[in-house]
Amino acid sequence: MYQQKANCKTIEEQTVREKYELIDRTLESNKNVLTVSYLCQSAGVSRSGYYSWKKRKNDPLSVYNKKEEQDRKDFDLILEAYNFKGYDKGRRGIHMRLLRMGIIMNHKKISRLMDKFNLFCPIRKANPIRRMAKAMKTSNYTNNILNRHFDEYGPGYVLETDITYLFYGAKHSKAYLSVIKDGFTKQILSYVLSPSLEEDFVLKTINQLFKKHKHDIHTDALIHSDQGAHYTSMRFIDLLKSLEIRQSMSRRGNCWDNAPQESFFGHMKDEIGKYIEIISTYDELEKEIDNYMYYYNNERYQYNLAKLSPNEYLEYYKTGNYPLKHIIEEPIEYKKKFSLVKQNLDRNLTFKKLTSVIIKISHLKQTIG
Repeated sequence: MYQQKANCKTIEEQTVREKYELIDRTLESNKNVLTVSYLCQSAGVSRSGYYSWKKRKNDPLSVYNKKEEQDRKDFDLILEAYNFKGYDKGRRGIHMRLLRMGIIMNHKKISRLMDKFNLFCPIRKANPIRRMAKAMKTSNYTNNILNRHFDEYGPGYVLETDITYLFYGAKHSKAYLSVIKDGFTKQILSYVLSPSLEEDFVLKTINQLFKKHKHDIHTDALIHSDQGAHYTSMRFIDLLKSLEIRQSMSRRGNCWDNAPQESFFGHMKDEIGKYIEIISTYDELEKEIDNYMYYYNNERYQYNLAKLSPNEYLEYYKTGNYPLKHIIEEPIEYKKKFSLVKQNLDRNLTFKKLTSVIIKISHLKQTIG
């Protein structure tokens, strides 16, 4: 069931039609003792205008009623898209879900009908400023190699990681979630839930990543995080070294350096909040997180991913086939982006090969000498 927002407009802020509807509802009330003239005067509209509107409203063949009927049908489609899988969606999410239903509806119309029928969406606008406070326990801080170039490399190259907390159940029990996200495709590649902040669950997230995606990780991949205690611990650093993965860290106190990961957590909490507050056990929380991660990777469409889900975006990058081309025109800017990314990867690969050859020749000369 969707959430309705209260109409908090003052009489001055309401449209003429809204004023007519308010007058009509007042007159139909059993407790009303006010006259049409008084209500129209108070609302700043004419009696003749109200009666003209009333006549059109009561005529089933009028343009007004036909438009009302069409609005209701379109809103039913919006509601179907909004309720898909039970996760709340904003205007963009509704628009992209409608595309999967074979329906093209522009944002202005979606916004108008959501406002008209009081459909309220609690999803926040993108806000990467919010971030968690992190404990600083060691001085093993690495440079910010990434420097906010989150999606300028191919898949499996930039791996963003972070930890967040989740309150669940009537007692507000607390759990912690460690996640690794691909900076290019936005896929969640690895995640581990833990009842405590012990270091092991972050190490487990890294090990799970390589167990599931070992062949998809680039040879020059880097892990980017904040300067939290888990990521500056020697066990974490040694694990990355053993896997030959470079490490990059956000600058201290600079939320923008790890903004996409924190933005993901914010949206996730908005979308699962109503579910995890009614569960009672840790096992139920695990199932809810599993369900959401599947939904996110496969069915949560993103505007900045050409209106595709993360998994669809990866396939689009690999094959060049745009999944929505039978409904809307393929956005040309993504083909250009993919081409540039692949060129950069080819240059890096050529440079690495050249460097390797130079090193081998140098070793050979030393051996001969």
